[in-house]
Order: sequence, then C-alpha cells, then structure tokens
Amino acid sequence: MSLSIVKSVLSGGVVEIAPRGEIDVDTAYEVREAIAEVLAKGRPLRIELNMRLVTFIDSVGISAMVAGFQTAEVSGVKLVVTQPSRFVHRQLWVTGLLGLFGAPEPYFAGAAATPEVLPGA
Repeated sequence: MSLSIVKSVLSGGVVEIAPRGEIDVDTAYEVREAIAEVLAKGRPLRIELNMRLVTFIDSVGISAMVAGFQTAEVSGVKLVVTQPSRFVHRQLWVTGLLGLFGAPEPYFAGAAATPEVLPGA
C-alpha cells in the first residue's frame, strides 16, 4: 500500500499533517519531507501528526517521526501525535516513544458514537 499525506492549517497557529497508509522503509521519507516543508513555509505554534489512518509503521517510519520531532524542536515548534491508530499507538508504546509525542490516546473508530446499552443495565 502507498502513502498519501494531507496538510491542513487549523485554528490557533496549528498545522496538521495527516498521513494515510503505510509508513515504512519505502515511504518514511515522505513524512520527514512533509514536516520539513511545513517548517520551511513558516513557524506554526504546533504541528499535529494525525496518525488515525496509518495502518502500519515500521522502525524506519518511527525513526522518521523522531527526526521530524527533532527538526521541529530545533525550530522552536512543538510536534505531537494525535489520534494514533491502535497499531501506531502500540508501536510508540513498545518503543518507549509515546511520551515524546504527547502520550496520545489511541483512536477508536466509532468512539464518539452513542455507548451500547447492555441488556439488564
């Protein structure tokens, strides 16, 4: 599967980078380039890396995220991960990097839906 990346300007000086697909040895550079491009255009208050639609990430992808974090930090910009898929959340937790990216809770599809009522409740 390939990777696509959508960049959006949110309110309050926040730029969102939303990758979709797999971040691996073949596509990790795209994440680094997206972060570098945002920083080259200006200095947002924060970059949010929305990982909700990332289905797979390997060690090279994690490395690209760390490199992006460091590049942003040197520029005085905070980079955080938002809405990580369960797979991404698990990989960040296992590698000990969850806290580096703001300790986001995993994204669950339908989490905002009405809670299920159990029989007898």
